[in-house]
Amino acid sequence: MAYQLEGELLEVCTCKILCPCWVGEDPDGGTCEGLLAWHIVKGTVNGLDVSGRTIVALAHIPGNILKGNWRIVVYLDDKTTPQQQEAILNVWTGKLGGPCADLAQLIGQVAGVERVPIVFDSQGVKGRLKIGDGIEAELAPFQGAQGHPTALHDTVFTTIPGSPAFVGKATTYKVNAPKYGFNIDLQNHNAVQGKFRFVG
Repeated sequence: MAYQLEGELLEVCTCKILCPCWVGEDPDGGTCEGLLAWHIVKGTVNGLDVSGRTIVALAHIPGNILKGNWRIVVYLDDKTTPQQQEAILNVWTGKLGGPCADLAQLIGQVAGVERVPIVFDSQGVKGRLKIGDGIEAELAPFQGAQGHPTALHDTVFTTIPGSPAFVGKATTYKVNAPKYGFNIDLQNHNAVQGKFRFVG
């Protein structure tokens, strides 16, 4: 096996609550601009330890999510070594197969790859993201009737294949990345949290 990765996901986007992309419908407003952050709690890629690293995709999705042609900017945390960066990108670009390859097929253009300070703070099913100086988000889950977080299972689209996705809202979602054409300042829009285990 080329990689074994376990970690957590924090995701926000410009869709309203709940995001229709996860069930294969067109995004609210016709397009979606999402922030997808995977924090690797523990894992290896071809024997290289990548535990503690975070990869983030800032994505412009021009229509139905399943039709692909996403334009993304990739951010890796600034503690990532060049060897770790190459290994993580090999996973998330689909070069090593496995569950990440399906996601990689949806990407049409990588507009940039940057290493920046990243705060990935996941407390239970609440979360906070800060990427560099221009991106931040606060997330909180919905609660079900029994007081448990509301979860999606077996959806047509997922960023954490094989795991339940806990849906909620982002009280804050801000992106100031003008050189890539992103300018977002929203409250109380879609958020997704969860855990992942990727083996490829």
